[in-house]
Amino acid sequence: MQFASRLQNCETSAIRELFKLLGKPGIISFAGGFPDPALFDVEGFRAASTDALQQWPGAALQYGATEGFGPLKEQIAILSNNKSAPLAEDDFIVTTGSQQALDLIGKCMISPGDKVIVEGPTFLATIQCFRLYGAEVISAPIDGDGVQVDKLEALIAEHKPKLVYLIPTFGNPSGAMLTLERRKRVLELAAQYQTLVVEDDPYGDLFFDAPPPPSLLALSNDVPGSRDWLAHCGSLSKIMSPGLRLGWLVAPKALLSNAVMCKQFSDANTSTYAQATAAAYLQSNRLPQAVNQVRRVYAERASCMAESLHRELGEAVSFHAPSGGMFFWLRLTGANGGETDAGKFAQRAVEKLVAFVPGAPFFAQQPDPACFRMSFATSDLEKIEEGVRRMGQAL
Repeated sequence: MQFASRLQNCETSAIRELFKLLGKPGIISFAGGFPDPALFDVEGFRAASTDALQQWPGAALQYGATEGFGPLKEQIAILSNNKSAPLAEDDFIVTTGSQQALDLIGKCMISPGDKVIVEGPTFLATIQCFRLYGAEVISAPIDGDGVQVDKLEALIAEHKPKLVYLIPTFGNPSGAMLTLERRKRVLELAAQYQTLVVEDDPYGDLFFDAPPPPSLLALSNDVPGSRDWLAHCGSLSKIMSPGLRLGWLVAPKALLSNAVMCKQFSDANTSTYAQATAAAYLQSNRLPQAVNQVRRVYAERASCMAESLHRELGEAVSFHAPSGGMFFWLRLTGANGGETDAGKFAQRAVEKLVAFVPGAPFFAQQPDPACFRMSFATSDLEKIEEGVRRMGQAL
């Protein structure tokens, strides 16, 4: 059987492969990037499902518009407006998770040999997606304040990329938050070099204390010309439920119309039943309370993880504690002749019944073997303390 040549650019997810090792009884996993199912508003969704079938019985169970279910688009526009990013309903389409939005951007924008710039490190599935369409993926360095915009500009000027992909707010895997000054500069670069910037924003609502700076989408109205070169991917997965598989894509009109065409080839429309349920849930006004609960729990767990890491691993690791999101990004320092290979460390950790993700796969170029990612989202305080203690034993 002869497969498409594009598959030569891809390999299976190193993270998904890791999950095969997690079946051992008693293992504590910091490896996943999942929200905690214990925090899902089950009663709210049960009521919303019933309400959806009462309000829109035919539409919820029928094929729907590729662009999205009208009542859900109304609610998404309200969510965006509440974050100072006003949207008209024809400014965006509903997608089957924000992952589909990224895939549609890849289909519409990338030809074999095109260059794209991503953060180093960045979301692994995005690297895989863009490579599937034949892109040469180039890494722009980041620090605790997100992408380094001076180096990003140099890369844009050198490579003239088809697009730049960023997770400005509590990035996966970095946990970094792009500063307001850097956000404005990114938008200026988009307009200056006429290069599409893709903002992926699944974690922006998961702040612990003060809200993050406005999204690139919200700021684009203040940077002349930038909105013409900006795409924004939103998601309900981390604030409501990933099982709904609901996201959205905001993009310039020409890109959006091509994305609609490609989506018709892919799935015709995102599940109308899921969209109707989400619309009814958002109409119920239960989301703010649910998200506040998630923020409180995640903030407590992140604080516990930071304290445990300092106590159990000490100078063996360095990290920038996140102010939101779901992840810690750490680097083995090699202090006192200690370990500097996160892959080897991860293997020993699994033997101690604790798991995390080595960081090398998150780099499109020049991977740093000393880095690794940990998620605090699905572990309670007791498991966080015990898991980090086991990591200390594995060093």
